[in-house]
Amino acid sequence: MMTLEVPVLINTVAEREEFFIKLYKQVFPGVAEFISKRNGTLTDAKDIFQDALVIFYEKMLDGKLEGISQEAYLFGITKHLWLRKFKHDKKNISLSDFESAITIPEDYFPEVRSNVLLKFLEQTGKKCMELLTAFYYHKQSMQKITRGFGYTSERSTTVQKYKCMEKIRDKITEKSLHYEDFIE
Repeated sequence: MMTLEVPVLINTVAEREEFFIKLYKQVFPGVAEFISKRNGTLTDAKDIFQDALVIFYEKMLDGKLEGISQEAYLFGITKHLWLRKFKHDKKNISLSDFESAITIPEDYFPEVRSNVLLKFLEQTGKKCMELLTAFYYHKQSMQKITRGFGYTSERSTTVQKYKCMEKIRDKITEKSLHYEDFIE
């Protein structure tokens, strides 16, 4: 691998373009091979390399690349970005066909005693019950609830929702109820 000289100052767009083309030709094949050996695609390699080029260019403009191998530094950035992406993606494991075929029996989840829950909702007041129903049951956005209920802002709607939930929590705590008291 031939060492690429980083120009002290890139004055024109043409000089910058020429510099990056040379850099791309020298470093990208190794990057593509590295990522390919680690189950990455050509698209992955291009994306990671583009991100690495941006970081490299910022460091170059800051003057932090003097006296080091630019190719090795760029490859190192790329390697670091790929390993970080790989580690992140590793946490997001996809389900296999076997796991997808698993069915959960209907009686797996206990039946909720809705009458007990409804009793506590009613005790919070009509306005709270309507607000919580709109948010949790009808899945309305805070923006829509704010307009529909006449609140001044989404923030005040969120605060009111919180206060309603606190009323329910206080009633449940007051009665010393537990999760089991709400299921049949």
